[in-house]
Amino acid sequence: MKQNLILIKRNVKLFFKDKGMFFTSLITPAILLVLYATFLANIYRDSFTSALPDIPDFPEKIVNALVGGQLISSILAVSCVTVAFCSNFLMVQDKVSGALRDLKTAPVKPAALAMNYYAATLISSLVICFAATLLCLVYTAIAGWYMSVTDVLLLFADVFLLVLFGTALSSVINFFLSSQGQISAVGTIISAGYGFISGAYMPISSFGEGMQNAMALLPSTYSTSLVRNHSLRGAFAAMEKEGVPADALAGIKTSLDCNLAFFGNDVSVQAMYCILAVTVFALIGIYILLNAYKKKKD
Repeated sequence: MKQNLILIKRNVKLFFKDKGMFFTSLITPAILLVLYATFLANIYRDSFTSALPDIPDFPEKIVNALVGGQLISSILAVSCVTVAFCSNFLMVQDKVSGALRDLKTAPVKPAALAMNYYAATLISSLVICFAATLLCLVYTAIAGWYMSVTDVLLLFADVFLLVLFGTALSSVINFFLSSQGQISAVGTIISAGYGFISGAYMPISSFGEGMQNAMALLPSTYSTSLVRNHSLRGAFAAMEKEGVPADALAGIKTSLDCNLAFFGNDVSVQAMYCILAVTVFALIGIYILLNAYKKKKD
């Protein structure tokens, strides 16, 4: 147990000492927030305004809250995974430098050594993602605050679950990497592509039925929906109080992927949590088995 704690501490310290990995992970959510607020906020605002029914003196603050909720949910849904990949690249760098070979001489089982990397990546990613969540909440407070204490706590719970998922996914993928070039390639692909396949950059409701059904098979779709539900729940409640018809409100929720369907069947928030939890356990199991098999093969 003591050796495991030492290795976890070592990995966390190395990540925060590596200015390249640390600042890249930390700055990315902040840059995304600035870019989204600068270039996409007006587009989202016009979209909401056109979708809302003609209600006299409809509060601008609610529209701003809708825009803010969509912005921060997109940022957090992507950042929780991309930050985990950046944090977990330490495992690959240890392969490149030969440090992993030295660590294997320690009296620690391969599965335990693998989980040490997982735990260290989880801790490092949570520090950055929770800081990003606080930054997003500040932006939401400025734009228009309708979130309750429960919404905030659920948002942090979503971020925690998404970081678990991102860490597990990156652990499995990074297991097969062994060079700096591969790190750069995978980092670029994940940064550019994950936001699209998760529905963060563009809601899946805007795609055709076939693409929607295909994306419904991916757990990343439900991770984005969870964050979006809890970041927008207060704004939706305020819209209902202002007299927005139920049909119009349901249409807006569907357009934002708050209401998801799996081949025509509605998916509840509880089901989304179950899907992500099962995915996390499955990926961790695969990661442990890969390390165990590699040790046996060696």
